[in-house]
This record gives sequence, structure tokens and C-alpha cells, in this order.
Amino acid sequence: MTNLNRLINDFKRQTKGTIWKHMDAMAVNYAVYSNRLKGFDPYYYDNDVYIYANSNNLVIVAIDCCDKGEKQIYEESEGINMLIYRPGTELRESKVWKMKETLEVIKNRLKLHEVHAEVLGILLTDATITNADELEDTWEANCIKVIDGFKTLKHRKAEVNTDDYTSGKIYFDTVMDKSIDFRMTPKCDEGMDLDEALLKFVNDALDGVDETPQEEDEPQQEPEQEPEPQQEPEPAPSPTTSSDTIDQNMGLSVEVEILNPIDNPREELDKLIGCDDIKRRMDELVALTTYNKTMQELFPDSKQHEVSLHSVFLGRPGTGKTTVCKIFGSLLHQAGALSKGHVVVCDRGTFIGTLWGDEERSVRQVLEKAKGGVLMIDEAYLLNSRNDNDPGRLVIQLLMNILADETQRDIAVVLCGYKDQMLKLLETNPGLQSRFPNRFEFQDFSVNELLEITQTRVKHYEYQFTDQAWDKYRTMLNQAYQVRDPQTWGNARFVANQLDRIYIQHATRCVRQRPEDKQMWRMITPDDIVPIETPRPKAKIGF
Repeated sequence: MTNLNRLINDFKRQTKGTIWKHMDAMAVNYAVYSNRLKGFDPYYYDNDVYIYANSNNLVIVAIDCCDKGEKQIYEESEGINMLIYRPGTELRESKVWKMKETLEVIKNRLKLHEVHAEVLGILLTDATITNADELEDTWEANCIKVIDGFKTLKHRKAEVNTDDYTSGKIYFDTVMDKSIDFRMTPKCDEGMDLDEALLKFVNDALDGVDETPQEEDEPQQEPEQEPEPQQEPEPAPSPTTSSDTIDQNMGLSVEVEILNPIDNPREELDKLIGCDDIKRRMDELVALTTYNKTMQELFPDSKQHEVSLHSVFLGRPGTGKTTVCKIFGSLLHQAGALSKGHVVVCDRGTFIGTLWGDEERSVRQVLEKAKGGVLMIDEAYLLNSRNDNDPGRLVIQLLMNILADETQRDIAVVLCGYKDQMLKLLETNPGLQSRFPNRFEFQDFSVNELLEITQTRVKHYEYQFTDQAWDKYRTMLNQAYQVRDPQTWGNARFVANQLDRIYIQHATRCVRQRPEDKQMWRMITPDDIVPIETPRPKAKIGF
């Protein structure tokens, strides 16, 4: 039996230091079919996924690069549950649960095709899972192996063997056959992501809810309806985000997010809750830019004020830096200072490649993609390491050298990050202070502002709080705010995560109780308000 499961057993023996070499070795193993996918629906739709198959075994390897702002050290749930919540931490979706559900999809497809193969799932993650040793047996019982603590997963790619004549190709084709999914036994609703679950809960239930009572004694007759005139479909709205890649050494590539310009930036700026000083400073900078453009047209031979668009955004997560940056680019475009107004979002990992020499190549590619718009560098202070040999320092110097070029006028660079760390970055590199004269400080939201953000988000999905539910939520939020740790407080993200938990509780209650009144399916009651614990700041020891 060991020989039959050799592919799986070989993968089980791999460690953090050997797994990528082993995956590359599979590319020259002509008994094993392998393929790399950009996503595997429905749970790994945006992850790199590798599938390996021979005549007896199938192994799926999912690559988990932590999202921006996502905590990279955490505890996984003991029971492989969909959501992880620890007192004092933000709600997060379990990566291991995604693997478990993906394996269920694969096993069902194999079963419905009457194909037998042993299956193993491997999760490679940037995160550090503090209780991984304790959960290893649980994961193994579910045919899952987790290797955590990687640092450069977004830059890694393994070679594959896509030879159609290998025996494992039939297993790959089987697990890729989505058309058979409709024959699967429906799973419980927790097998979906939050948005899908909520939509299914409400839509399924409302299908059985009549808006008007029907008389049972009289047969119902459908009135004849005249055919409606054909209308041309409305054009689909343009996407607000897109992506592109930059090339690095050894054939590697890094994806960058691009925020497309918006049509009504001034209106969107006015809609922002709080941020009054940000709005005023933004208006001043745009007004000066517009003034200079007008003066240049009226007096082309006169010397104009030099206006630097490069800025520093200071603030903690959830205070609106990315949102304002998108508006910033569109405002400058409308004022004629930028030719396009889009925003290219990147971070340290975008510039630092696998080999020395990638930095300059990456910086120039990113600046080229951001030309005409805004280059936003998130957590820019991470480029300022104490190590003199850190290539991040070279990125900063390259940026300053390139931006000193007078031809680089059609671009605005925005450095974002925590206030204290960003100020240290500026202090240790005086050249940055002169290149980035515009500073915008994003303050934490007040309780009233967080309540206003809550109402805006809830109305967006057409939900309503009952008076009692709103009083309970407001009390809960105020208590959490009073004992918050300023260094870890999530601001608007805290509200978003708390509302996610409320939506889940609300959906679960509605599905169980199935209210007859259709409107009650969108009414949040006190039973839906989930309490939350927020850690107090750690007391300092000493005198």
C-alpha cells in the first residue's frame, strides 16, 4: 500500500526547506502529471494552486500570501471552522477550512465520475500559525498538511509537467470538471463564503414567502400579459480595480493592483465620514494645482509656482488611506495635473525580488505603470530596515533619483503607513522630506463616526436595525472603543468585521425561524448583535 501512495507519502515528508525543490522535481517526473492554476473555485479563486496526480494519488498545493493588513501571526481554529475569532482579535476566515472544503469538492467530483484516488491537500502560507503543532494530528486526519512561516511566497513559482500522456491527466481533468457539481449533495450553508451564504439564505427563503395572502377557495388565474418591448441592455459598469504584473529575474512576476479613476471624485470626497482636515488639505492642493495650470495658460512666459504632488499618508489601518488615495488621483486628473488619474498599489514585496539587481528593474517598471497617475506604496516604512545591506534602502534611493528627473512630472507618489514608523523613515532620510512635502494625517474615527460608518454600510445592503438592536450595538461599540488598544485598533475595519459577524448571526437566525413577514428578513434584531471582547492596552511594568 505504501508504494501505491508514494506520491502522497513523498509530499508528506517535505518541510519548509524542501517543499519547493520537491515541487520543481515533480516537473521532470514523467509518471506524475502536474499543473499550475490561477485559482481553484470556489474557495481558492485568487490563489496559485498546483495539482499533482499519478495513477493512484492526487495532491493539491495551495499558496496563501497574506493580504495587506492581515495579521500574519495567529491561531487556527481547533475544529477547522470557517471563521476564527479569538477575544481581542479581528474576525478572519480560516485558510485550513478552505483547504478542507476544497478537498471535499475534489473528492465529490472523483466519486461522481466513479474514479478512485487518495487525496492530500497541502497549504503553504506566509502566516505563522502559533498552534500548528497542536493541530497537526487533526489536519492529518482530514488529509491536510500545513507548512507555515514563509516570507516570499508571492515571488515563488514551481515548474510543472503538463504532458497529456501521463497517467495522472485523467484525474486532473476529473477534478477540473465543474459541470458535474450540480449533481453533488448540497452542503450546509457554512460551506460558502459570507456574501454567497447571505444571498442564498435570503433568496431561498424569500422564494417561499408570499407578499399577499391568497384565497384558497378560488382558483388562481394568471392574467394575460402583453409582451414587453425589447430593451437594449445597459452597458456594464466599468470595473473599479484591475491588475497587472511586473517582471523579475528567473522568469518570476509580481502582481500589482490598479485602482481605476472615478468620475465624481469631489462627490466621493464629500461622502467620506470624518477626515475634515484631509478634505481641506486636499482642496488646497488641488486648488493650487488648478491655479498654476490657469496661470500657465494666461501667462505662458511667466515663472510658475512649483507644486510637488508627492505626499505622505500617516495613519493606522482602517482610517481610509487607500480610499482617499483613489480620490486623490482622480481629483488631480480633473485638475489637469495628471493625465490619467489611476492608482497603482504596491508594497515592499513588489520591489524586492529573489536576486540582487531586481530592485532598479522593478522600480522603473512600477513607475512606468503609474505614469499619469498615483503610485501608492503601502507600509513604506518597511523599506527602511536597520540593516545597511537591505535592498529596501536601495529602492528609496532609486525613487528619489528618478523623481528628481524633471521629466517625471506626470506622476504622484504617495507613501503610506503608521505615523511613528513613517516619521522615522523621513527623519533618517532627509532627502525624502524635501521630495514629499505634503503630509496628510488620518486620525482614528470617533465613536459617533464609527456609528455613522455602520449605518452607511448597513443601508448599502438594505438592512435595518430595530431600535433595541441599535441601542445594543451602540452600547457594545462604545464599550469596545473605551477599552481599545490604540496600537491595534482597526477603526472602520473593526466595524466591517463586527458587521460580518452580525450578518452571519442574522442569517442563521432567519433560516432557522423563517419569518413569514418578508421585511423581517432584512431586520437586524438584538439577537443578531454578537458581543465582542477587545483587549486592554498592556500595563507597563516598572516605575
